[in-house]
Amino acid sequence: MLKSLSLAVLLAGAVVLPAAAETIRVGMSGGYFPFTFVRQDKLQGFEVDLMNALAERTGDTVEFSTMSFSGLIGALEAGRIDTVANQITITPERAAKFAFSQPYVYDGAQVVVKKGNETEITGVESLKGRSVGVNLGSNFEQLLRALPFASEIDIRTYESNIEQDTALGRIDAFVMDRVSSAQVIKESPLPLALAGPPFSEIQNALPFRNDAEGQALRDKLDAALTEMKADGTLKAISEKWLGLDVTQPTGRRDAGS
Repeated sequence: MLKSLSLAVLLAGAVVLPAAAETIRVGMSGGYFPFTFVRQDKLQGFEVDLMNALAERTGDTVEFSTMSFSGLIGALEAGRIDTVANQITITPERAAKFAFSQPYVYDGAQVVVKKGNETEITGVESLKGRSVGVNLGSNFEQLLRALPFASEIDIRTYESNIEQDTALGRIDAFVMDRVSSAQVIKESPLPLALAGPPFSEIQNALPFRNDAEGQALRDKLDAALTEMKADGTLKAISEKWLGLDVTQPTGRRDAGS
């Protein structure tokens, strides 16, 4: 009887309890409509809904921190935040440094000009000899500098007001992802227009520090992301904020999306 009791105690001690809920510290700029922005003192957007939905599935809570876009990666490296939700593009350089989730947005780099100039600037080839703005720290600067005629482009980095300077003619164009560009044109009174088709496909995902703790958090959120793709939750968030589904590769999107 004593032997059976001892065995029962040992078995009870081997039971794996559910992991304790944790607070996931998420960095974002709060100034990248419609993905992360502040309206009526409320932080909202695609990325905010995404992270809240992920945390709801994993049983965790989210703590959002807003800062300049150029400081987000440094904050992640320094351990001040656990991930960045701000349409971070997977690049070879970033993939070598961080552990990425699966992509959750598929998009393209887009040239945007002052309305009326799209007949003169018809795409990336037309940027030779032009002044072109990009957000400081973004992947779009790298894309422009990788062009064979990059030396002929006056690339200028911005912390903010890139759209306003283009509309006022202070620069000839800016480059941003196509989805955000289309939403800015739709929602903003600024006279802007898309110039030509996207010139590079980009995939956006959540980066984590590439250590045991970061990889474990990546794996947990990645599993929840897989569920959200399968049951349509991610698609619904995309359609709410963007009016279309950008959560799967272009060739697999539903007709009309």
